Amino acid sequence: MRLALYEPDIPQNTGALIRLCACLGVPLDIIEPCGFVFEDRRLRRAGLDYHDLATVHRHRSWAAFETARNGRLILLSTRGEVRYCDFAFAPGDILLLGRESAGVPPLVHAAADARIRVPMHRGTRSLNVALAAAVVLGEALRQIGALPEDLPEEPR
Repeated sequence: MRLALYEPDIPQNTGALIRLCACLGVPLDIIEPCGFVFEDRRLRRAGLDYHDLATVHRHRSWAAFETARNGRLILLSTRGEVRYCDFAFAPGDILLLGRESAGVPPLVHAAADARIRVPMHRGTRSLNVALAAAVVLGEALRQIGALPEDLPEEPR
């Protein structure tokens, strides 16, 4: 299981997602270009001291990410056909989050193997990208038995 960010443009969200991935033991793919300098202090502040604990892979472009990726691409989208809680996740899945300001372009939308959504009250537009990732990633890891407490202890 992996989490991927498509051209993120808010450093605080990216920092929060680095922290989430560190805490849950999930690799993070960042598809560039980012809308900020990757060493931004706001990115560091949001991620606290978890940056060194996270496995982060940066990809120069969508094409570079597509070349490197293995597994189903599961797009979190407000236009998703299936509710995340009704979706059957698999260990090799990559959960893809779009740009905070614009989502993903049609090319990326079309490349997804599935499009899922978080149910929300009518009249609301979307969750913060980091919150949506936490909700869906938690369920995905639960389904595949990969929550950190479910895994064997790693030797120190």
